[in-house]
Amino acid sequence: MAHSRVRTIVFCLALTATVFTTVSCASGTPARGAAEPAGFAAKSSASATPTVTPTPKPVVVVKNVDVAEPIPFGAVSIDDGNLDVGQSVISTNGVNGTKVTTWAVTTVDGVETGRTAVSSVTSVAPVDQVTSVGTRVPPPAPEPAPEPAPVADSGGGGGCDPNYSGPCVPIASDVDCAGGSGNGPAYVAGPVYVVGSDIYDLDRDGDGVACDK
Repeated sequence: MAHSRVRTIVFCLALTATVFTTVSCASGTPARGAAEPAGFAAKSSASATPTVTPTPKPVVVVKNVDVAEPIPFGAVSIDDGNLDVGQSVISTNGVNGTKVTTWAVTTVDGVETGRTAVSSVTSVAPVDQVTSVGTRVPPPAPEPAPEPAPVADSGGGGGCDPNYSGPCVPIASDVDCAGGSGNGPAYVAGPVYVVGSDIYDLDRDGDGVACDK
């Protein structure tokens, strides 16, 4: 009976200690030396950590784009024997060609970040401009035929005296104005212009015009 009472007293003391510890934890003040319930510290730390928003993944797109570019035409010259030297004419008009380049274009979230040439094809070939250059040497122009010598009005040695212009003043031993008082042997009808020496004394008033009266 004595042993039974001892066990009963020990059991009651242990139960009293357990109840005291439980009440202290529930009121927020843990008993000194008592262990905290499992998971208490983990819950406190988790509630203090801020929520992290995940970063959206960028959208990367690669697509092929065709770009057309002009190809400038060239220019050549050829000799043409049907044109005179110094002449030239465009016999064939130049035409630009077309080149199509395919590019691999990379965009990130709709913004181009780079491009790489994939292929390049000449879709239309250019046509060179051709200029014909003359090589023919034209024949020399014919010389003008000499003018016939004027015929003297009358008698004398033939030909015209270079000291006078206008009507032909014959080269003779003497020349007088036609219709005047002179006796020749040669005559000239005026007006006659003295351009040199008045060797026949036709300009009596010395104004440079002879046989004008």
